[in-house]
Amino acid sequence: MDHPQIFAKAFNTPLLVDMRKAQAFVSGFGQRLFGAAPEIVGGLDALPDATYRTAKPFASLLDNSLSDRIRESGHGYAIRDGVAVVPVTGVLVHRGAWLGRSSGQTSYEGLAAQVEAAAEDSRVQGIALEIDSFGGEVAGCFGLASLIREVREHKPVQAFVAEHAFSAGYALASQAGRVILPATGGVGSIGVICMHADYSGALDASGIKVTIISAGAHKADGNPYAPLPDEVRERISAEMEALRGMFAAEVGKGRGSRLDASAARATEARSFMGDEAVAAGLADEVAEPRSAFEAFVAEIQGGASASLTRPRVISSREGPQMKDDDKDETAPEEQISGGDDVTEDDEDQPTNGASASSERQRIAAIFALAEADGQDRLARHLAFETELGPDACAGILKAAAQGVSGGALAAAMAGDDTDIDTPEAGAPKGPRAVDAVKKRYQT
Repeated sequence: MDHPQIFAKAFNTPLLVDMRKAQAFVSGFGQRLFGAAPEIVGGLDALPDATYRTAKPFASLLDNSLSDRIRESGHGYAIRDGVAVVPVTGVLVHRGAWLGRSSGQTSYEGLAAQVEAAAEDSRVQGIALEIDSFGGEVAGCFGLASLIREVREHKPVQAFVAEHAFSAGYALASQAGRVILPATGGVGSIGVICMHADYSGALDASGIKVTIISAGAHKADGNPYAPLPDEVRERISAEMEALRGMFAAEVGKGRGSRLDASAARATEARSFMGDEAVAAGLADEVAEPRSAFEAFVAEIQGGASASLTRPRVISSREGPQMKDDDKDETAPEEQISGGDDVTEDDEDQPTNGASASSERQRIAAIFALAEADGQDRLARHLAFETELGPDACAGILKAAAQGVSGGALAAAMAGDDTDIDTPEAGAPKGPRAVDAVKKRYQT
């Protein structure tokens, strides 16, 4: 047998891993483990070649600079405007690699150390779990889930699925105050799996006989040198059911009334994607991860509770990453309130009574605009410092990018409190106002 340590972790032990990933592991690595291509009994009929490959740490979908910040910080996590980003990627293992190796493993101990450090870090006001994992080992998973649940009582924690949070990955995601996934993202697989390898046929063909001498009737149960007896299979299945109950209970503790333990168990280890996951109670919102992360940062910067279970008001504050020399140029912002003036964009604008979810959707929609590409700073200003809806913001961003006349830009920015003068009647056309916007807001 080659790679005995890997074999011991993958076979004859309960795993919180999606069935597709388990089969992909056996199909892809079985030749090296067994010396021949294994026959998979009870697996899926077909498996795409690339769909379920292990995520390789760490190319963040939340912020392009996060991986650099992680390497430079020495803490295992990056901090963006008061939010610590903890990557949960690849195969999750007990007592494994600290952050990740070429094999794509991440240890529960390493993740726990990062979460604890972020909880105690005075610079951190919130924690973002960036999750892309099909699951891993049972050992260590529920302890980390409990820790995340405890930490969220003191600091807001949100889980951003990018794009997979299955089995053990979902056990961790479910402990966050909110779970956000993209339309193509998947969550769930609340179940347990165990694989048994039977070497007896291969050994017989090779003329090799293994004799096991044991003390205790069940000491050699499940050994790989003989077929799995029915009574042993039934006992292992009972253990799997008990662990599934524990798994569902952990999910219920994390999700509360959104998905209690009985509802979690009733999913029968199904996986859910996008809107279906929200409808089933496994997730809270469908949004592009980076836009949702920007909205979470805005929550933290605004000092509001990031649990986002009640309406909030965006109060006056400096824009994120505002330079000192920009402060004198920017007009003071008043607290957003529901005024009497009605515009065609009012349905997109937050008010004192608007839900936090609506405001998050407005912010996410602005960052998702094609016109926002290459204009991050202006997009951030429009999202966090104005009431403008996505359509109005698209016009401003397009005008800034194309260098339209000052009159057109002024019309697009109607209602935005800026110090850019409206061009006088008869003034020559030119990019003066656009240049001013670019100078102030673009990086």
